[in-house]
Amino acid sequence: MLAIYQKNLVSSFLRCLGIVTLIFLSITIILNIFEELSFFKNVDGSNLTLPIFLTFLNSPSIIFDIFPFIFLISTLYFFSETIDKNELNIYKNYGLTNIKLINIITLTSFVAGIFIVLIFYNISANLKFFYLDIKNDYSKDDKYLAVITSNGLWIKDETEKNINLINAEKIENNFLKNVIITQFDLNFKFQRVISSKNVDIKNNFWVIKNSRVTKDNETTNNEKDIIFETNFDKQKITNLFSNLSSLDIVGLNQLKKDYKTLGYSTILLNAHQLKIYSYPIYLAIMVCLASILMFNVRYNKSRIFNLILGIFISVVIYYVNFFFNLLAESEKIPLVISVWAPQVVLFLIIMIGMVKVNEK
Repeated sequence: MLAIYQKNLVSSFLRCLGIVTLIFLSITIILNIFEELSFFKNVDGSNLTLPIFLTFLNSPSIIFDIFPFIFLISTLYFFSETIDKNELNIYKNYGLTNIKLINIITLTSFVAGIFIVLIFYNISANLKFFYLDIKNDYSKDDKYLAVITSNGLWIKDETEKNINLINAEKIENNFLKNVIITQFDLNFKFQRVISSKNVDIKNNFWVIKNSRVTKDNETTNNEKDIIFETNFDKQKITNLFSNLSSLDIVGLNQLKKDYKTLGYSTILLNAHQLKIYSYPIYLAIMVCLASILMFNVRYNKSRIFNLILGIFISVVIYYVNFFFNLLAESEKIPLVISVWAPQVVLFLIIMIGMVKVNEK
């Protein structure tokens, strides 16, 4: 059972976390509404209701991404209030050392992180899915669709002359394997079927090798390469499945199975899952870091100073993460290292700061 002062400590921290979260949520909603209004300004028949509705669908996903910085600023705000009310000395009278205080709010943030991953993330991911589904109805790219199922990769590709339905069993390097292309005219009148074991998709002009073409109930073997113009290349197909934030944990696991069936690389998916599973640790590290900073700065600093400090630290951490992500994308380091390296760096800083924290 928690002692009374521990309960008060936890409730005060959660209250500060709630206040800061509401502030960031309000800012997110306001900024996102402007973005949606800009998107729908040239859409016929749109009104203010739809941008507002889409904003509320998209905002939880944005909040999930910035929760580490919300936790950091909330911790600075918590210590500012605690110091202003002289509650820190009261806690010390109960034998609560600085390290014990940090342990309590760090453990609280870790438990909150588990709740965020198991409940909040899944809700935000499903809302994000509905957001993207509605937004795609108004997108100019609705002619170009692609999905991964247990039957492989399916692509709908509309060009100036044809509508192509493409199915491939899997992807290997720059090639689609065991491909069937059903081609229609713009009125969906059947034209021909092209099948091939290997299709080079390095660019928008696919090279279909050793194909079989069925047209007018006749099938012919074609040993010469067919140049097939599409709106897709390997890069575009890869980018179509890069928005993993719209899939909940169950959906991510199912997508991984489909990726393996297709022969599609699961590296990005594994990295995304690792970020989610390590999220409670990341939040706990941010809270611990902010706590040590507050014990190492002078207590007479204003709340404005603490806010600026929190924003500055958040920006630095953001660019550290961005730097490691760039290294991973350029294949300088593995994606797993890009996920853990920033947290390891922050953890080492915390260990250095914890050495004399009880003397503060």
